[in-house]
Amino acid sequence: MNSELKFRLATQDDLHDIIRMLADDVLGAKRENIQGVLSEKILHAFKRIDSDPNQELTIVELNGEKVATFHLTFIQYLNYSGGLRAQVEAVRTDSKYRGQGIGTQVFQYIIRRAKEQDCDLVQLTTDKKRSDAIRFYKSIGFSPTHEGMKLKLK
Repeated sequence: MNSELKFRLATQDDLHDIIRMLADDVLGAKRENIQGVLSEKILHAFKRIDSDPNQELTIVELNGEKVATFHLTFIQYLNYSGGLRAQVEAVRTDSKYRGQGIGTQVFQYIIRRAKEQDCDLVQLTTDKKRSDAIRFYKSIGFSPTHEGMKLKLK
């Protein structure tokens, strides 16, 4: 990679690009609406994330172009002797830039942020259908130690 990645907190102006990246795969394309105006629900969600000091919605740029995004949440727990966890969600690299090492650099940044916050661990969930993502997460040191469970409400 010729240039250095730049990491910054997302602004409302980034939302179209974030939603576009979230929709840029088979599973995301079924969940995200990238047509037209952003919904009030998306705008409200962004405002809640943006105002919460324990959440970081991040944009990754390369040469001024938005190439990746992720959502990092710092969660306080009583277990681990009152430890803190970094929860990673909505990790996406723009499909035009996949396979160039951006994902590895994104996770190096995520791990660095978690250490800066004195987290005990970094955790994430991924859909079992995302075999490439699972392979990638294992390759950078993540272990499938728990069985995640979800109850869909809507």
